[in-house]
Order: sequence, then C-alpha cells, then structure tokens
Amino acid sequence: MTPEILIAVLAAGAVLLITYGVAARPSEDAVQARLSQLVVTPKSLEEMELDQPFYERSVKPIIRRLSKIRQAREGGGMVERTDLRLQKAGYPGGLRGADWIGVKFLSAFVGAIVVFLLVLLFTGGNFGVAFLGLAVGGMIGFVGTEFWLGRRIRARGNELVLQLPDALDLLTISVEAGLGFDAALAKVVEKMEGPLVDEFRQALAEVRMGRPRREALRDVASRADQQPITNFIGAIVQAEQLGVPIAKVLQIQSQQLRIERRQRAEEAAAKAPVKMLFPMVGCIFPTIFIVILGPAVVTVIRGVGI
Repeated sequence: MTPEILIAVLAAGAVLLITYGVAARPSEDAVQARLSQLVVTPKSLEEMELDQPFYERSVKPIIRRLSKIRQAREGGGMVERTDLRLQKAGYPGGLRGADWIGVKFLSAFVGAIVVFLLVLLFTGGNFGVAFLGLAVGGMIGFVGTEFWLGRRIRARGNELVLQLPDALDLLTISVEAGLGFDAALAKVVEKMEGPLVDEFRQALAEVRMGRPRREALRDVASRADQQPITNFIGAIVQAEQLGVPIAKVLQIQSQQLRIERRQRAEEAAAKAPVKMLFPMVGCIFPTIFIVILGPAVVTVIRGVGI
C-alpha cells in the first residue's frame, strides 16, 4: 500500500470517528430519566384558563359582572330569596343567588337579540315591529329562567320523594342490624346516590363537625321542602327528644311511605286516561276519520261530478 493510499484511509477513518462521536447521543442516566417522568412542568395561567370549559372562562365572568351591577342597585333581599330557591333546586351549575340574577339579565339580553333578528328577518326589515320584538324577547328571556328554575325545583322535589322509601328501607335495615343512626346514615350515603343522599351527606358532615343532629336534619327538611321528608325528619327528631327507639320509628315510617307510594301510583294511573284524551283527540282521531271517511268523500265527489 502506497503512503498516499494509507494517508487517505486514515483520514477517512478519522472523519468517520469524528462524525460518529458528534452524532451519537450519550445514554441518559436511568435515575435522571425516571425523575424527568415524575416531575410535572407547571402550567402557565393562560394554559390553565384554556383548560377550563367555555362556560367557566367566558360565560360565568359575564354573569358575575351583571350580578354585581344588579346587586349594587338593589338590596340583598332579592338575592337571599333567589338563593333559597336555588338551594331547593340543588344549586344548578354551582350558581348562587347573585349569580342567578346575572343569568337572568344575560338570558334577557340574548332573548331580545334573537327575537329582534327573527322579527327583522320575517317582516322584511320592519324596524318598528322589530323593536317591539326586542322588548318581548327580553321579557321572555328574563322570565323564562324563572320558569326553568321552578321546573327544576319540582323535578328535584319529586326525585327526593321517590328516593326516600329506598333510603329509609336501607336505613331501617342498618339500624335493626345494630348500627347507630349516624352510622346507618353513613351506610346509606355510601351505598346510594341521588339528591336525597347528597342532602344526607351534607347533614352527616355537619353532625361530624359538631352541629346538633336535630338541627342538621331540620335543615334537610327545609331544603327539600317536601311533606314526606318533613314528616320523616319530624318523626326522627321527636323520637330522639322522647327517647323512643329509632328502629321502631323507622319501621313505622317505612310502612307509611310504602302506602303513600302505592297511593301516588294509583293516583297517577287514574289521571292517565284524562291525559291520554288530548293526544288521542288531536292526533289519532283525525287520522281515523280520514281513513274511514276518505273513500266516502271521494265517492260522493265523483258522483256529484265536482
């Protein structure tokens, strides 16, 4: 091998070694790799805001600003009354009294704009009628939230009443098995779900924090605002005051609730024919008349020659 070829081979080998040394990545330490997996990079405020739902980052701030404006103009009486209604509805969306007032104003604004644009579209640009629709839409949006809240309160009240017999059965079984009332209530909270269980969970947490049990249960009755639950809570409080065994009271209440549930089912069954009458008259009977009388009408028309 000539010296020129030997020098060329050595130069090529040196270039390859240098290139491999530069391109090759040193192996990462196993401990450092594990720590890099465990360490979570903190998010910026912008990233935390973008991770929130659209309602939380856009709609709720507007609601709070509107509620502050309304609250500044009026006293707290309206806010307290609204908060009581929201409490009976289970605080939908986590909204409080002041927030709900903001929701009403936002709903009135959206309703006014929507009705204004619809009237403007269907009347061919008649601004006089459109401005009247603006007022009507705002009123509909403002009052419609109250109708929705009322329906939410009634629906939650029905759920509370329907869930009470099952919760009371489990409570009775737990007490008869030897558990105390608080432990039996904790068992109900553990095994069941629903609005009534949420109320019992809140009452149980208040009792554990040192509040008297009768006051916590009375608050449950006031929040539920349903006669069967009020009767049940009243019987429990009275049994505690008089020293009557809780198991006997729970057994009597459970039997009474079963009777009331059967009576409500019979009442609903008795109302069913009356409720079915209107759909039948409005939807089924016209179709039957068309099927029965249609051929006769066609025959008469052909016979008359119309």
